[in-house]
Amino acid sequence: MRLGDIANESALPHGRPLDGVRVLAAEQMQALPFATQLLARLGAEVVKVEHPVHGESGRGSTPAMTDPAGRPVGATYLRNNLNKKSVGLDLKTPEGRDLFVRLAANFDIVAENFKAGTMDRLGLGYADLSARYPRLIYVSITGFGNGIPGYLTESPYRSWPAYASVVEAMSGIYEYKWGPDRPPVTIPVGALGDISSALFATIGVLAALRHRDRTGVGQYVDVAMLDAVIAMTDVVTNFWSMGVRPHAGELDVICEGFRAKDGYVVVQIVREPQFFRLAEVIGHPEWKADPRFAHRRGWMPNLETVIRPAVEAWMADKTKLEAAELLTAAGIVAGPSNSAPDVIGDPHVAARNMLVEMPRTDNLEDPILIPGNPVKLSKVSEGPETRVPWLGEHTDEVLRAELGVTDEQLAAWREAGVIG
Repeated sequence: MRLGDIANESALPHGRPLDGVRVLAAEQMQALPFATQLLARLGAEVVKVEHPVHGESGRGSTPAMTDPAGRPVGATYLRNNLNKKSVGLDLKTPEGRDLFVRLAANFDIVAENFKAGTMDRLGLGYADLSARYPRLIYVSITGFGNGIPGYLTESPYRSWPAYASVVEAMSGIYEYKWGPDRPPVTIPVGALGDISSALFATIGVLAALRHRDRTGVGQYVDVAMLDAVIAMTDVVTNFWSMGVRPHAGELDVICEGFRAKDGYVVVQIVREPQFFRLAEVIGHPEWKADPRFAHRRGWMPNLETVIRPAVEAWMADKTKLEAAELLTAAGIVAGPSNSAPDVIGDPHVAARNMLVEMPRTDNLEDPILIPGNPVKLSKVSEGPETRVPWLGEHTDEVLRAELGVTDEQLAAWREAGVIG
């Protein structure tokens, strides 16, 4: 889907679920920007607050393209900021903080993902703003939580900075997958620590909006990235509590990649009837009478010596997609292990509008590809999407509309470095 397209023009024109909801976001990198982009896709108006000179740190990530003013715009920023406005505002200045507080009066949600305690030190924390605006919903995403006095005990790691890889490591999933005797493979599935936090923050915002509908008051939504990843990697602690130890061969399942002609097919088998169907498909019906395979506990001891050689011999003249199609037709759960070009060309991805094309601004032909909205609604048109905002692109527009400031005042603030 290209920017500006409406993907589902036949959907009934009921508007979007979050039409009228307004978000003021002091955000950076991915965790919160992914959440606010999702809210924007559901209809919310999102105004992004960035430093007026260098913008938020995601703009400085790599790889990057250049914007029309010749400034770099990094991949992290490009993935997470469709459908937003950008206001350049220096929150380290008294004037910038005052403008932020005044803007908050006109918004339903203030969102931030600075290091824990930063907004409190600036006088822009939940206690400061909720005292003035009781209906305000305030959401924070931090590595280990800001904490809620009188409700949540403060984390001993509260002062630690965090990226996705750090909270993923602390969740136990790296040791679970690779063990303690070699360096962990970091960020094995992209920014799980960021996107899981974003999803839980979005759920918290929606719940707080519903609560405000009933009570008339806002509240604080406090999301710790480590909490989010612990929830996503639930098998680490759950299996341990049930006596399963990593790498001990105690899981009686097949969840493996098998080599086909052009790559690998991932197959997951958890019940005996599925295994017997696999035996039929690959030409080994005798396995159904083999006492080694009468129960699932016999699979893993024979995986490398018997099962894998037979499966891969069957796949040797098939593409990974062909093999997956034959397996799934037999009721076996399988799918190709795809490369980026495979995903880009996949008919499912096209049918579900799961890649958005953003034209480049640096004279390169291929567009930037951004994941689409995975939330599909039957009564709401999907799209159109608007490109990411350039740094401070909407500063004057927003300050005029929200606060009624004059051109002379804007010029003075710009001269002083308060806005950009």
